[in-house]
Amino acid sequence: MEVACKVITALKNKRGSSTPLAVAITLSLIIIFSGVSEYLRLLIIAQGVRDAVQDAIISTVVENYDDVYHGVREGYSGGYQPMAGSFNESLDYGDIYDRLDDILSMSTNGSYHEKKTSGGKLEFRIWGLNVDIRNAPLAAGDNPSARFEADAFIMLEVPVSFGGKLLPPMRITLKTSAGYTPRF
Repeated sequence: MEVACKVITALKNKRGSSTPLAVAITLSLIIIFSGVSEYLRLLIIAQGVRDAVQDAIISTVVENYDDVYHGVREGYSGGYQPMAGSFNESLDYGDIYDRLDDILSMSTNGSYHEKKTSGGKLEFRIWGLNVDIRNAPLAAGDNPSARFEADAFIMLEVPVSFGGKLLPPMRITLKTSAGYTPRF
């Protein structure tokens, strides 16, 4: 009887009753903060890779500058070389993967280009580069805004470190564009 009275008294006692609630709130905030920081990490990596691809594409477009026919009077430009009284299309795709490897400090692993942390853990990998160069027509005619342009599509995979191995890696296709318009 005395033991039952002590148990009932302990249950009615309100001292320390907020401790479990405080622990639950703290753990919930830690989980939310971890999720938000992982999301921001993925966003920053994707933005950095997209910017690097755009830099590489801009370099490719700039490399085509020497083959771009300047039709200042006609108001158009395109990648053409004069050949025997006419013009033939001349495009240079360059080595975009090499530029990306230099910009992002990546190494090649089969068909993947990977960046690893100093501990040897995979940070991200890219593959499947597809570059589409659209040459401006030699005579723009009805479309004076036609210009030399390049689009690039590349696959990006970033391992997700939130939740251990429960979550699959983030895989997205990044697209970026660049164009050349003569100024003078």
